Amino acid sequence: MPSFPEIPESHNHEVYGRNFVYEPAAGLPKIIHEDDDLIVIDKPSGLLSVPGKTEPDCAEARIRDYCPATLLVHRLDLPTSGVMVFAKNSHAQRHLGLQFEKRTSRKTYVARVWGEVQPDSGTINLPLTADWPNRPRQMVNHERGKPSVTDWEVLSRDKGVTRLILFPQTGRSHQLRVHCLELGHPILGDRIYAHPEAFNAAERLQLHAQSLSIRHPIGGEWIEFEAPCPF
Repeated sequence: MPSFPEIPESHNHEVYGRNFVYEPAAGLPKIIHEDDDLIVIDKPSGLLSVPGKTEPDCAEARIRDYCPATLLVHRLDLPTSGVMVFAKNSHAQRHLGLQFEKRTSRKTYVARVWGEVQPDSGTINLPLTADWPNRPRQMVNHERGKPSVTDWEVLSRDKGVTRLILFPQTGRSHQLRVHCLELGHPILGDRIYAHPEAFNAAERLQLHAQSLSIRHPIGGEWIEFEAPCPF
């Protein structure tokens, strides 16, 4: 894996000649679905999911301003956009949390990566752990890493770039970003893991949580939420 200096996700930093400043678009994120138990949003790229060490603004805080009963269920990386679900009560939070913990929820992501990926589909099974001296970076470690599995399929190839659909079977931190890197095809716009050319090939991380399927905490019916890919 290439070695790059630590780049904290929630702090100002200049990387490869491009400044990063925490300036997400203002206002309430788009609400995809709301009922008595759930709020589902399309989180924009550049907005923290939860407060940072020095930055209180985040999706959780903005949704809580709208609905004070909001409770966190899961997170998306700051530069990742897409479907994110919140609970409106403790029962829904426990129910949804167990689905994520037991991996019964189903998630799909779209990514644009560097290079033309071959073959048309595959599975990445590489254990991940924190790269502690270089946090928040994660790395493959076959001795200490936790099981991490991602299925993938090619959607299209165009001029040295491949659009993938990713099906994570586990939910490790930065899993898709590290797995694509280990595949030899870093995600475009990734300021932590991409090499300079791949980083500068896009204005934002080209990773989007396109769909999420869960069982509703009341009644257990399967429901699916989708957010159109913005790139």
